Order: sequence, then structure tokens, then C-alpha cells
Amino acid sequence: MSFPLRNHDGWVPMGIFYSVLFLIALVLIVNGLKKYRIRTLFAVTIIYGLLPLSLITFYQETFANGIMAISYDGSGNCTFESVDENVINGECNITLLNHSNEPVSFELQLVDSVYFEDAVKMESMMNTAGPFQITLPPNQEEIIKLKELLDLKDDPSHITNGSVSMIHIQISDGKRTRVL
Repeated sequence: MSFPLRNHDGWVPMGIFYSVLFLIALVLIVNGLKKYRIRTLFAVTIIYGLLPLSLITFYQETFANGIMAISYDGSGNCTFESVDENVINGECNITLLNHSNEPVSFELQLVDSVYFEDAVKMESMMNTAGPFQITLPPNQEEIIKLKELLDLKDDPSHITNGSVSMIHIQISDGKRTRVL
């Protein structure tokens, strides 16, 4: 259960607040115990680090519906090749798994992994051709292949050639949005 301090929109105040609150809780646990301080600190840290992953997997595989039942292994990749000065051929492969018993439809957008102001756009360049409408069949894993010819004459901060792996995506069904 990580608290994001920064994302593509900038600093996340609630993430900073929860991180500080977690650190205060750890200090209070250590100060409140007379015996087994270090053991308890290690146990709390390990449980807090591992338990949410198990709970998320359990929830997705049993109770979740809609986009909450979609999982992403984080191993997506994109490659970009320059066709001419302002046109780039972009190709992305993303593996998604639908854990629900019903088909799930959503919009997919790519989010840049680097959030610095002076960073060059990479994955988000594919959004000029999107958002992409995706429907996943029930209880199946599917490789989503996005291949687009991107006209980037209006965007001065883009790459010309390259590839990126472990991309981040955003899925939305109109009511809810998830960043994976």
C-alpha cells in the first residue's frame, strides 16, 4: 500500500499527508512499547507491505466488477519510430486480465512514467490517437496491441525514436477511473 507523493498532475497532498501519518504511527508504536520494539516495528512494516497485495488480488478475483476487476502486470512496452519530421509510428503492447464473469468495456489511455516538467513525452504521445475503446472478454487475459501513425506537428516536446517498457495506463468506464 504505497502512498503516491507525485503523479502526472503534480504533488498529491493526500499522499504526503498519509505518508507522514504512517511515519507518526510507527514512531508511536516504537515509543509506546517497552519490550519487543524492533520486532514489532519489523512485523508491522512487513505486514503492511505484503497484506494489501494479497487483499487486492483476493478482491479482484472474487468480488470486483467492471474496471475494478481488471489487472495489469506492468510489463507493457511501446516503441516509436520516426516516419518523417512530425510523424511517428507508435506501437504498444499491453497485457490485461479480466477477472470478472462478464465482459468489461473501458477507455484506455497511456500515462507518462516520468512526471518532471522538463521531461520529454513518450507514452502519452499515443493518446493523440485515443482514448482507445477496449472490451475484454470474461475471465480471460488479452494482449492489447495499439499501432498508430501519430501526427505530432503541434507538440514540440516529443521524442523521434525510442522504446519504453513498464508503462503506466489509465482505464476509465465513465464513472470510475484507475491508474495502473
